[in-house]
Amino acid sequence: MGFFDFFKDAGKKLLGKGDDNVAVKNEIEAHNKTMPIEGLDVVVDGDTVILKGTAKSAADRAKAALIAGNIEGITKVDAEGVSLEDEAEIMDMYYEIQKGDTLWKVADIYYKDGSRYPEIVEANLEVIKDADKIYPGQMIRIPNFTA
Repeated sequence: MGFFDFFKDAGKKLLGKGDDNVAVKNEIEAHNKTMPIEGLDVVVDGDTVILKGTAKSAADRAKAALIAGNIEGITKVDAEGVSLEDEAEIMDMYYEIQKGDTLWKVADIYYKDGSRYPEIVEANLEVIKDADKIYPGQMIRIPNFTA
């Protein structure tokens, strides 16, 4: 999966303060220790971010896309250009936060156990800084999901 859709008016305000390509790249690279993308190249084209490079895992590619997509003004992230070191790796589920959601509720929906919400927080540390502060339109990754 390489294309991700986001809510345009939600997220961190980074665009329009200089070189948008550099701002988005710096935001992603700020998490380089937890999510390294080798040879990361970022292009902001209107409301779309195009990512290129090589990720160690599908989770790392998804985290980079989530960071870029959770920036105000971005509606799409094209991560097709981010190859994986192991192309056989399984992708995770993604969820768009709705009004009234809590991470407990999301964990209850996907895992049938709300107390597993810390797994969701841990998988989304780049976009969830506080488990009590999520907002409608925010995209998150649901790790270890089995249908």
